[in-house]
Amino acid sequence: MQNDPLVQPSPASPVAATKSSTGLDENVASLLAYVFGLVSGLIFFLIEKDSRLVRFHGMQSTLLAGVFWIGEVALWILSTIIVLIISQVSGLLGTLVWAVLMLLSFVLGIAALIGWVMCMIKAYQGQYFKLPVLGNFAEKFSQK
Repeated sequence: MQNDPLVQPSPASPVAATKSSTGLDENVASLLAYVFGLVSGLIFFLIEKDSRLVRFHGMQSTLLAGVFWIGEVALWILSTIIVLIISQVSGLLGTLVWAVLMLLSFVLGIAALIGWVMCMIKAYQGQYFKLPVLGNFAEKFSQK
């Protein structure tokens, strides 16, 4: 029986990942900036000194989480006021309006979840993935 030849490692060494000032690879730090939303985004934005990529994703994570929660609270307050007013006219109409507004809140949550997952994937790939509007603000803040 013949022995299999030994597999020789290729002479080219793998490309070393760029490190951030946190000691983590840039892509890992960028991904972690999204994990706990506002909190982790702020932490990575504030402690990162060298990597513009990590600072960008930290700020974009903070903005995404902040806009989502402010939007949800504003929608909830607005929904409550509108439903209270409409319920004075008709209880059934108030219930219908409440259901539509809660559906809108659900859609907003799903959109935020999709954006959050896409940002995490792109951050791990080491890419600058800019969300509409928020990405421009994150880019401006991360350059300072």
